[in-house]
Amino acid sequence: MILLENIAKKYRLDHEVEFTALQNINLKIKKGEFSAITGPSGSGKSTLMHIIGLLDQPSEGKILIEDKEISKLNDNELSTLRSEFVGFVFQQFNLINKLTVFENIMLPAIYKRKELNFDPKEKTLDLINKFNLKGKENSYPNKISGGQQQRVAIARAMIMNPKLILADEPTGNLDTKSGDDILDLLEDLNKKERLTVVIVTHEFDVAKRARTIIKLRDGQII
Repeated sequence: MILLENIAKKYRLDHEVEFTALQNINLKIKKGEFSAITGPSGSGKSTLMHIIGLLDQPSEGKILIEDKEISKLNDNELSTLRSEFVGFVFQQFNLINKLTVFENIMLPAIYKRKELNFDPKEKTLDLINKFNLKGKENSYPNKISGGQQQRVAIARAMIMNPKLILADEPTGNLDTKSGDDILDLLEDLNKKERLTVVIVTHEFDVAKRARTIIKLRDGQII
């Protein structure tokens, strides 16, 4: 499903200093996997997440998504693939407080790039029921709990029927009980709907919930 070959990512800090965030990354993620990318701060986790999620391009190497080589896509094709292929879940939830729970979940469908084969309102109501948010449709994000906000964020990530859920420290702002509930939810999506899930975390207790653990140190898979 995802293939990274000899990936490197380098940043130029100033005119003379170059920083290598990733080097010699070779990675396969198969359809239906539940994987965790883990490592200490500065290990390259976020950079690797951005590359897998098509938010950034590598300095070297090749990315294939379902046999499509990303470097051969133009900006519009890349943006369309990103919106249809991956649903993002972030530590900070990234919800819009001026929009209701219902509006936040439906938002990606409003900015669609092609004709949808589903009714966004019906799909939103279905996700609200599935993620135990019934009764919160008209609430605003700052009026519900952190665990509920993350459920809204996951529902929003699911609205466009992505093939991959990419979750960056999804339990980082939650208490232990709420964090476990979110991990249970991601496990259910993986097992029952065969959705591919990749979690990025520095917490090994979170990482060990995954079936595959990818450890990074100093920009390399160890």
